[in-house]
Amino acid sequence: MTPSLTQRLGYLFGRTLPASMSDWVLRDLTGPGATRRYLLRILIPVIPPLLLFLLLPGPLWMGAAMMALLYIPLVYFTVALMYVYRRHRLVQHGLDPALADAETRARGAAERAEYERRHGRGGAGHTG
Repeated sequence: MTPSLTQRLGYLFGRTLPASMSDWVLRDLTGPGATRRYLLRILIPVIPPLLLFLLLPGPLWMGAAMMALLYIPLVYFTVALMYVYRRHRLVQHGLDPALADAETRARGAAERAEYERRHGRGGAGHTG
């Protein structure tokens, strides 16, 4: 099931979707393209208000510098808080917050298994 337009708009503004849409929420927050969607949802809508700085009297570079002073930290904190946001939204929809990094843990487990397959468990037989 996918949300209707009004449900999707509510979801974008932080509302909870019905339990019947849990699979859609899980795919949205953890599926392919989840990082891109998260960044676009936060970083694109703030650009038009920031463009108002270009209307201030003075050199164009000054308005651009004021925009950058606000936008660069926003990008930094948006990326830094992505994991926290995903966990919050999963909990908000009654899903396990551990799903926020399930792909990363699975990748790490696969890398560890490959390492142990190549080198033996705990580096047995290795002399320094």
